[in-house]
Amino acid sequence: MTVTADLAITLDGYVAGPNVTLDNPGGDGAEPVFEWIHTLASWRERQGMTGGDENRDSELIREWFDATGAVVMGRTMYDTGEEFWGDNPPFRTPVFVLTHRPRPTLVKEGGTTFTFVTDGIHSALEQAKAAAGDRNVDIAGGADTVRQYLGADLVDELQLHVVPVLLGDGLRLFEGPGAVRRDLELIRVVGTPSATHLKYRFPRR
Repeated sequence: MTVTADLAITLDGYVAGPNVTLDNPGGDGAEPVFEWIHTLASWRERQGMTGGDENRDSELIREWFDATGAVVMGRTMYDTGEEFWGDNPPFRTPVFVLTHRPRPTLVKEGGTTFTFVTDGIHSALEQAKAAAGDRNVDIAGGADTVRQYLGADLVDELQLHVVPVLLGDGLRLFEGPGAVRRDLELIRVVGTPSATHLKYRFPRR
């Protein structure tokens, strides 16, 4: 089993724009970070839709879906995504939400469940590992949640989809608490017009 983190990010290091709210989940000006994903056939399949672009980007997103058996995310990511994902979220796996606000487990269509974990990142990860079987656990975000797992040396692989845009302001991934010096081993580079897909492994110490 591999613990992964897989995020779209701008060339200048932002995963969201400024002023993230429930009504503005990507923040101001961040549409280019996410719009390319929403056009892909693999993403549309997970939303119960047809059509979309069948290309290398779509193959990489499908690879992530197929390999992931459970997901961990922060409460802000859940709150800002809940309405957009609707009754049939794209995960189709158990999702464990880090939170200080308890809530009963939600069972959605398509195999997605949301379990709200109030006792920390290690508990959420252990529950996700137990649920994932022989598939991967993905630390989906947001940035603070990913940094916590990186800082605790709990992530095995990191994939960044670097979008060719300079945002100039917003939410940085590698900044603030949990952003620590780490060495990485490059596994793969895939370049497309939409993004440069960089996959790294963290050598075990």
